[in-house]
Amino acid sequence: MGCCVSTSSRSTCSSGSNGDMTTPSCLQVGFCGQKRARRTFSDHVISLHHLSSLPSRVFANGKSRGSCIFTQQGRKGINQDAMIVWEDFMSEDMIFCGVFDGHGPHGHLVARKVRDTLPVKLLSFLHSNESKQNESGKACFKRNIKPGGGDSEKDCSAEDKLNSTWREAFMKAYKAMDRELKSHSNLDCFCSGSTSVTIVKQGSNLFMGYIGDSRAIMGSKDSNDSMVAIQLTVDLKPDLPREAERIKQCKGRVFALQDEPEVPRVWLPFDDAPGLAMARAFGDFCLKEYGVISIPEFSHQLLTDRDQFIVLASDGVWDVLSNEEVVEIVSSAPTRSSAARILVNSAAREWKLKYPTSKMDDCAVVCLFLDGKMDSESDYEEQGFSSATIQSNHSGNPIESDDGQKSEPSLQRNFTVRSSEENETYGAVSVDVEDGTASADDQNWSGLEGVTRVNSLVQLPRFSTERSNS
Repeated sequence: MGCCVSTSSRSTCSSGSNGDMTTPSCLQVGFCGQKRARRTFSDHVISLHHLSSLPSRVFANGKSRGSCIFTQQGRKGINQDAMIVWEDFMSEDMIFCGVFDGHGPHGHLVARKVRDTLPVKLLSFLHSNESKQNESGKACFKRNIKPGGGDSEKDCSAEDKLNSTWREAFMKAYKAMDRELKSHSNLDCFCSGSTSVTIVKQGSNLFMGYIGDSRAIMGSKDSNDSMVAIQLTVDLKPDLPREAERIKQCKGRVFALQDEPEVPRVWLPFDDAPGLAMARAFGDFCLKEYGVISIPEFSHQLLTDRDQFIVLASDGVWDVLSNEEVVEIVSSAPTRSSAARILVNSAAREWKLKYPTSKMDDCAVVCLFLDGKMDSESDYEEQGFSSATIQSNHSGNPIESDDGQKSEPSLQRNFTVRSSEENETYGAVSVDVEDGTASADDQNWSGLEGVTRVNSLVQLPRFSTERSNS
């Protein structure tokens, strides 16, 4: 694809007189252009096809130095969720995390494409911005603004610069990602798409960009040392006033079906389709002229010592568990390495209890612990993960983990569930419970069945079927 990214921020660009290795300045944001021996961005690169060999990049069930991730396939076909943790993203103190929830016939492919490509695009734009700053000789902004710093006026200026740089990088990366999906010759994104919730932690700075209804929350301690939940993102649903106004101005329609009044959807002006249950998404080009956009919401937050962990998850989790319940589950996990898996299993139990006749959705969870500490390998294996699972993320042939573990997939309460009888008009998917796979013919429709809000689409527009046949 021609897109390249540094293999490691720990590569040596220069050595001090004491022999200490210096992190490449070309891989960090905000250096003041000190004179030093340095490599260019192209001196140490790896093609996108070899991203899976990066030991600091985890995208299958497992853990990293400071996080654990877990995904579980639902009962509607192939797993359409994807997730990633990329440590040493641009420097040793920088971590990228993301969760992507696909929808539509090819949603699983869209989600994985975004997972693999979006971080690289963000990395590229950040490097481009830094290069321009170094060439222009402008005063740089601080790499790591800390709360309660000294000179408030100077800190404010630096924070504004930091915000501007990261906002621009997120905006450009998301725009380029959607443009690439539209021009992709082998991936039909006309009625398929994906959400995206992405964060970058750099020191005490937390940068967030997101579209769709995947969510990020933070577990933090209050003044009484009790754990509280802080929602970091907003579920970008079509009924939000600003979103609804934009869609209507573009001739799109927003309304809910009679049998699910709690789920507003986006419809074409001339057809009761596709009924997308979010206002922003990658792909879904059948609706891009009618108000659905891929422009991310961006926010920046300063972390404190009271902030303990961040949870990113697809809406399968948020449909049955509240923010407070998620924080309680993660904070009470016997080991940090098991937190993501336990959260998914808890959501699965909630679905069985509350919606026994409904098909559960896929779930993907990323738990990032802000102090960077994790459990020992032995403790991790006691929770049911093998060394092979952990190391699979460090090999050239990682496991996609579409089938997840043998435990039930987890979904969250959204009051938006169809019974299996009500979905018979959409056809049934034959799923092998043992291996969690569906036949090739059924996978095209698997993303449209089961829980309506999680599936995100009601039906494909008529012209989409004609377009596919042609």
